[in-house]
Amino acid sequence: MAVVINGSGTVTGLAVGGLPDGTVDNDTVASGLASSKLTGALPAISAASLTNVPKDVTVGGRKNIIINGAMNVYQRGSVNITDAGNEYTLDRFQAYWRGGALATATQDTDVPAGQGFSSSIKMDVTTGDSLGTSNDLVLFRQKIEAQDLQHLEYGHANAKTMTLTFWIKSTVTGTYILRASQSDASDRINSTAYTVSSANTWEKKTITIAGDTSGVIDNNTGNGLELTWCLGSGSDYTSGTRSDNTWIAYDATKQFQGQVNAVNSASNNIYITGVQLEVGSVATDFEHRSYGEELALCHRYYEVITGGLGMGIVKSTTAADCAFQPKVNKRAAPTISFSGTIFANDGSAQQGASLSSTGGTQDGLIVIIGFSSLNVGRACMLYTSGLNGRLIADSEL
Repeated sequence: MAVVINGSGTVTGLAVGGLPDGTVDNDTVASGLASSKLTGALPAISAASLTNVPKDVTVGGRKNIIINGAMNVYQRGSVNITDAGNEYTLDRFQAYWRGGALATATQDTDVPAGQGFSSSIKMDVTTGDSLGTSNDLVLFRQKIEAQDLQHLEYGHANAKTMTLTFWIKSTVTGTYILRASQSDASDRINSTAYTVSSANTWEKKTITIAGDTSGVIDNNTGNGLELTWCLGSGSDYTSGTRSDNTWIAYDATKQFQGQVNAVNSASNNIYITGVQLEVGSVATDFEHRSYGEELALCHRYYEVITGGLGMGIVKSTTAADCAFQPKVNKRAAPTISFSGTIFANDGSAQQGASLSSTGGTQDGLIVIIGFSSLNVGRACMLYTSGLNGRLIADSEL
């Protein structure tokens, strides 16, 4: 083999592999190396060898399956959590407390430092309870619409693993249980333990949820998957043996084995924020969405309407009809209610007495308000008065 170095410093005639490893440093390779000079198969590259690659790259749109995970949307305001009341608190999150414990749920500014969050949910225990009755149960949960979960491919061999991350701050330390459940084609549960290590301290938790190859999630607008944070439980739900991160047929006794009682005193508080559920076995940074986008997602399930409701028609001296379109299509035909005061103006303002009847579909609502002395046949404007007047369209799961 003849190796020639000409006057310009060009080396020719060097066979492949002719230089031992490490004899050419980084500066020897010119920055202008043409792609046409690179031929043949590239060697395998270890992911550990890659640098300066963003760790949080989402392909295909929104990655967080949870709605309002940053606890920013708060349409209902302060909510009293009552015995078996099943109250929705901050948007999309529901409390189910059965037993003697009571609490107030509010939006709070206490958040983990340096994570970009501005809000959390605070569950302030106002009446503590020992949860000594066997069917006592204290839960906090979000139900996820089934048609939004078809990409998980549950019920198939390639059912996808998911990763849940969240931040929690609780007065009581010890073992807590997170349960995933689905009840469409089959009633199945997957419970996993995690630990709150320090009292009244923000801690980040990461839980992997295996894909369920047996339980199918129907493609409809019903409850496809439920994520539940247990905060306390009676013996009916703790006497069995729990298998962490394993999908099993529903067995009440195997849901919350080992769960501490986080509501045993009126001095206790539980805060949660930064809830993210994503496909894959690796937790990525929280997906911060704009308030407007998050609010629109919440409006599919619950919408508070204030101010001008729309134009109506006086059907009788005691009733006015108003048809209006909600901001977004609802999951299902909503239940309509109102609080505070609603007025009709058919030439003069008049206060509404009651919500006589409602109707409509997912994309259009009809409200009939009872009045006393309207002018039949006139057009009228329906509107609420101040912040206390609210028309509510409820289509929660």
